[in-house]
Amino acid sequence: MIYTTNTMKTVSLKIDEFTFIETEKILAVTKKPRNRYINEAIEHYNKLQKRMILERILRKESGLVKRDSISVLKEFEELDYAD
Repeated sequence: MIYTTNTMKTVSLKIDEFTFIETEKILAVTKKPRNRYINEAIEHYNKLQKRMILERILRKESGLVKRDSISVLKEFEELDYAD
């Protein structure tokens, strides 16, 4: 979900020289404003981080369910179906 507002926040940013030069070269070709480019990059990185956080949560929860599932499966295996 993308939230758009008309308010902008000012951020001071220190960037590696190599990254700055590389970015400037890309901006020269794409004719995109630096501010827009950085905003899009942060938005993309935020989405990536949210996916990674969700993945960690799902892996943890999956592990918990797996243990319960194995326990239930063992209980079923111990049942005598010969009745």
